[in-house]
Parts: sequence; structure tokens; C-alpha cells
Amino acid sequence: MSRRCELSGVNRQIGHKVSHSNIKTKREFQPNLVDVTLASDALGRSFKLRITAAALRTVDHRGGLDQYLLKAKAEELSTRAAKIRRDLKKKLNEAVAA
Repeated sequence: MSRRCELSGVNRQIGHKVSHSNIKTKREFQPNLVDVTLASDALGRSFKLRITAAALRTVDHRGGLDQYLLKAKAEELSTRAAKIRRDLKKKLNEAVAA
């Protein structure tokens, strides 16, 4: 399983571990990923996603998964999240047309 947020696209970062004697060795900084189930109001179903804690706070701040996906950039989303976003836009366009 990849260490990448499905909503924000955050992945690992590379840096240095610096000792007291200033010796630098490579290390990884992993994102704080959590497994969550988020509900889509418009689609009427829930989705299991692996996202960062910061993205979870942002979803809550924007008012839910639907609003987050509508504001998100397509290139940041994973393929699963992009499909949810396409289905959401399709459903909202059908509701407006009806």
C-alpha cells in the first residue's frame, strides 16, 4: 500500500537526520495517514479512503467530502478519488438539469 494521501496527494519527503557532530544521513519523513470512511451526501454512500490527518481536518472544515472534492485539483487526487469526483459532478449536473 502506498504511503500517499488519496485526497491531497501528500507523499513521503526525503531529508537528513543530523547528529550532534553534524553528520548527515538520509531519512524519510512519512505522512500521518489514517484509514477513514467518509460519506458522500449527494451520492448517498460511503467511501473508505487513506488520507492524512491534515486532509481530514480540511474535509471537516469545508463541510464534507462532496465540498472538498468539488474544490480539489484533479491532479492531486488519486484515481479512486478522481472517479468519486466525476460521479459526484455527474450526479449534481443531473440534479440541476432535472
